[in-house]
Amino acid sequence: MVERGKLELRRKIIQCVNKYLIFNKKTMTKEEMIDLLNKDLTKEYAAAVQYIQHAAKVTGAQYQSIQKELIVHANEEIGHAVILAEQIASLGGDPTIEVDKRYVSDDTPEMLKQDLEGELDAVKRYKERVAQANELGEYGLKRALEDILIMEEEHARDLQAALGM
Repeated sequence: MVERGKLELRRKIIQCVNKYLIFNKKTMTKEEMIDLLNKDLTKEYAAAVQYIQHAAKVTGAQYQSIQKELIVHANEEIGHAVILAEQIASLGGDPTIEVDKRYVSDDTPEMLKQDLEGELDAVKRYKERVAQANELGEYGLKRALEDILIMEEEHARDLQAALGM
């Protein structure tokens, strides 16, 4: 009986929290979106630089195919940066020239893990941005972000395959 009461109380608390979140939901502003997109842009710049450095340092016959793919990824990250910069400008913002942290290693599997962590983070962030763009009614931005998201998911799959995951 006590357990049932706890479950009922827990359910009521969750309902109240959900109602609060729905009714007190703050719509994101364009300025907030610009700030988030600029943070994403710093990460795209960093990803391109990191991929170039990692491709140059990859060693081992088993990594030859991913080495070439890292250069493809670097070029695609630059493309993402261009898209983000254009979207930021179209929203009335100034695209940043700041570059986020890059990760290096002398160990090929570690380099690939670093790249994978970046891609998984990008997938998470772009899923959020797609929803945020939709909420703002910025459907062109939403579509551009969906295209980037698709490529980031592909990058993650390539790296997972190279790591035998």
